[in-house]
Amino acid sequence: MALWRSVGTGTLEGFSRVADLHASKLTVKLAKTLKPIPHHDTLTFGNTMSDHMLVADFEPRSGWSAPRIIPHGPLSIDVASSCVQYGTTVFEGMKAFIGPDGQPRLFRPDMNMARLARSAERMALPPFNTSQVLTLIKKLIEVDQRWIPAISGYSLYVRPTLLGTQMSLAVAASDHATLCVMLSPTGPYFRSAAKPISVIAVSETVRAWPGGTGGHKVALNYSPGFLPLRVAQKQGYQQILWLLGDDMKVTEAGAMNIFVVVRRDDGDFDLITPPLDGTILPGVTRDSILALGKAHTAGETTLPGLSRSTLLHTKEKTFTIPDLQRWYAEGKLVEAFGAGTAVIIASIGKIGYKGEDMVLPEHEGGLGPIAQAFRKRILDVQEGRESWNGWGVSFADL
Repeated sequence: MALWRSVGTGTLEGFSRVADLHASKLTVKLAKTLKPIPHHDTLTFGNTMSDHMLVADFEPRSGWSAPRIIPHGPLSIDVASSCVQYGTTVFEGMKAFIGPDGQPRLFRPDMNMARLARSAERMALPPFNTSQVLTLIKKLIEVDQRWIPAISGYSLYVRPTLLGTQMSLAVAASDHATLCVMLSPTGPYFRSAAKPISVIAVSETVRAWPGGTGGHKVALNYSPGFLPLRVAQKQGYQQILWLLGDDMKVTEAGAMNIFVVVRRDDGDFDLITPPLDGTILPGVTRDSILALGKAHTAGETTLPGLSRSTLLHTKEKTFTIPDLQRWYAEGKLVEAFGAGTAVIIASIGKIGYKGEDMVLPEHEGGLGPIAQAFRKRILDVQEGRESWNGWGVSFADL
């Protein structure tokens, strides 16, 4: 049993003792007919679902229901539910891989679970035991393990989603919720994965703002960007470089964290990404790049394809579109790339702003040497070819 404070009416109603989420109560109902596995060349991100999903419900008087694995299909949600009317939906993005031992693996899942809990708290949704959610995710993946592509660069995308299901039009927090975990086999996020993407810097609309929810994985962070993205694509760009404030601070690229590589006067490189100021999502890939960059420069590891003399000075630092223009004009902006779970790393080859383009150097294979070094090391850890700081977690260790 766990204590939970009900905020369903927008006021504190004291504490009640309710059931926590327990993987030991899991029930499994397998699909009578399994779907054929599509050829990996046909996979596009998020468009193919596996055979099963995991569901659990929260009700304020009794707490969490027994979780259940059932055939993948629609949920029954009233149109008056909080998630429909007020967007009380949070989610996570993870990936499962097959290691050399044939066992499924996850990449730094503790960070995903912690972020899911923070996002739920920010949206005043019911809490849950993150270790139990991770155990349930493991069990779901084991049921649908055949859906994990055994090809490097491909994976089984894991989408835990928490929906506020309070049936009321009252403008208040939802004290009912449904947790659902879906699985989707996927390959490269961008179909032309070997080619750099183009972005256009936009300040007329913003992805996030100080005091908002930009630092959390909330559904409503994403949908307001759909129309600006459509406009950008009509102008010939693939993604948006989101700017914020009168000084035109760079925040994110599309739904990705952004990194730039700037050559220093001493010949080293600054690896710069915006700081976590509440408008930036604390990405797992972002954190991994920063940690690996620091370890490489400290001599604790050598990133693939880079020499020991290639020093990367990692910086979480605010920079602006005028900074990018100045570095570009001086010939110091050598690489830019987006980072995230779905894409891992996507090279940025062109940055448009007010009718002018900054075109970055082209590299064989699309990625610059520094971006390529990070992508290869992260992928090697994810797929079990290398180990680093316990990041790649085999199911045998969960």
